[in-house]
Amino acid sequence: MPNALARETSPYLLQHADNPVDWLPWSDDAFEAACRDDKPVLLSVGYSACHWCHVMAHESFEDEAIAAVMNDLYVNVKVDREERPDVDKVYQLAHQLLTQRGGGWPLTMFLDPKTRRPFFGGTYFPNEARYGMPSFPDLLRQVASYFHEQREKVSEQGGRLVDFMATLDPSQADSEGDIDGQPIDAARQTLARSFDREFGGFGTAPKFPHPANIGFLLRRWRATAYDAEPDLDALFMATLSLGRMAESGLFDHLGGGFCRYSVDREWQIPHFEKMLYDNGPLLALYAEAWLATGDTAYADVAHATAGWMLADMRAPDGGFYATRDADSEGEEGRYYVWTQDDLRERLSADEWTVFAERFGLAGAPNFEGRWHLTAKRTVSDIAADTGLDEDTVRQRLESARATLFDARSRRVEPGRDEKKLCAWNALAIRGLAIAGRAFGRDEYAEAAVQGLAFIRRELYRDGRLLAVSTAGQSRFAGYLDDYAFLLDALVEVLQLRWSADDLAFAIHIAEALLEHFADADAGGFWFTADDAETLVHRPKPFADEALPSGNGVAAFALQRLGYLLGEERYLAAARATLRAAWPAISEYPHGHVTLLGALDEALAPPEIVILRGDEAEIDRWRRSAAALYAPRRLVFAIPADAGDLPGALAARAARPGETLAYRCSGTECGLPVTSWEALAAQISGK
Repeated sequence: MPNALARETSPYLLQHADNPVDWLPWSDDAFEAACRDDKPVLLSVGYSACHWCHVMAHESFEDEAIAAVMNDLYVNVKVDREERPDVDKVYQLAHQLLTQRGGGWPLTMFLDPKTRRPFFGGTYFPNEARYGMPSFPDLLRQVASYFHEQREKVSEQGGRLVDFMATLDPSQADSEGDIDGQPIDAARQTLARSFDREFGGFGTAPKFPHPANIGFLLRRWRATAYDAEPDLDALFMATLSLGRMAESGLFDHLGGGFCRYSVDREWQIPHFEKMLYDNGPLLALYAEAWLATGDTAYADVAHATAGWMLADMRAPDGGFYATRDADSEGEEGRYYVWTQDDLRERLSADEWTVFAERFGLAGAPNFEGRWHLTAKRTVSDIAADTGLDEDTVRQRLESARATLFDARSRRVEPGRDEKKLCAWNALAIRGLAIAGRAFGRDEYAEAAVQGLAFIRRELYRDGRLLAVSTAGQSRFAGYLDDYAFLLDALVEVLQLRWSADDLAFAIHIAEALLEHFADADAGGFWFTADDAETLVHRPKPFADEALPSGNGVAAFALQRLGYLLGEERYLAAARATLRAAWPAISEYPHGHVTLLGALDEALAPPEIVILRGDEAEIDRWRRSAAALYAPRRLVFAIPADAGDLPGALAARAARPGETLAYRCSGTECGLPVTSWEALAAQISGK
């Protein structure tokens, strides 16, 4: 019989509904049952695209004998970390403190049911003793015995752990201390030390794309581009990383989009799951890299990534699905890899010649006796060796790609988690808005606008955001990331297409951030709202993790909206966040690059250009301005007939029959100019 997860909407939880484990969702009822039965709680946190989550499920949760041990000794609670990032954050931190090592998924934690405090934990545990770990059944028995025999120690340890977690957040912002650019310089130096100058990226294996780090370096180069000594090494680090990732197995050369990370230093073999939260920021980054360099290779990757998002991850209602699994037919990567016979029988002789050269298919297979496609040679090198012109090589490669993509689409696809997360949708909307402006592609712009409409329709109730929509049901109070990422996306969409309704929505989101998430005493923003479920710890995360820091994005977006409207409360909240985070930023600057973006614009306010006039004409000016890579410039095209503008925008008045451009630095604006040539002279080279 299905367990209680059968009543849930999460695709991940539903995957476990037929387990012989008596799983319960996270709820007061689960902990009350554990107290009543005097059992500890086994908390298992994962997500549907997680390979090792599937491994542990197959080995242990689907095994009748192991499930019997779990059911006998524990009340078992299963959590989708994408639905409940608040629960995941708290117990990941607890795991780190208990074990003194990083966490991950599946997360396996053992909790005192009365206090919900953890007393033991880990990640993946094998069903039999191996990898230097005990078998999961033996571990279950040992932990249960410890819980029943050492109650006082369990209570004391849980209390110390929660007390220590409370000390990790600063108690009071330094309202008197100055902030400066030293952490920006320190982060730049630290990233350079960890940079892989052969393959790009940072560190060794496993290697993640880290779009925030690469974007930081691209911005650093642009900020110095007109100095006597521009930071060309920052540009080199950014572009080498982007180029190597685009050539690698991290990128899907047939279907577009990026996998989550590479298991090797050379970016050859990925962990094959594809996450919306990676691809939205990477889309924006490759579009910006094309603007910065003019290299069409970056444009090609951006278009392929956007194409995958629109074709595979976009729901009919305009929202975006969360993930594609790593596994299909029980094997990781099976959907993506090829044998040489598979390839040869589908391609013409002309296609095979260039395709085999491009992807190094004459060498040894790179993935368990099969090939995962990674680019080995450039189009120009292939053209030189074959005597073909480059256009012919590209045409044959594209023909081969289309043929193989069609063949691959007939395979059993990896599972797709079709829940739609507000925060991740906001990242996708932001990426599409930036790409839409950069390339002038109306289909990207329209997808961004429709994605925003989906959030307003399905995930906004009574002035508050909900975190997830699945199968027509919207659930869970929104988290900091939902509000912060959406506010950032709204600022980008407003530069794409002015809308009084969207501006009003942005103001509502900003006000909700201040009312329900801001720490008025110590500065910064809590991850959960003031009326959310009370957990054993209320985190205030400053560091970048798999997602950008919610505090960093909130400070960045509030600051930009504050300068646009002349709203001091938004600017003050951003400054308070930077001061609250200052000890962490100063000690570990390269772990807080999103906050460094807010710091950069706090020290030197962004340039804001307000265009007023005939809608068609100001759109032409906007598109021309968007052709320049200027990450610290915002351009808003507001039609002449737009009235009742709030805040400082009311002073950027239109004039009958004229097209005007107001150019502002922070809250200070110069006199308007009335020709594109005059505006271009002001903004070129800035």
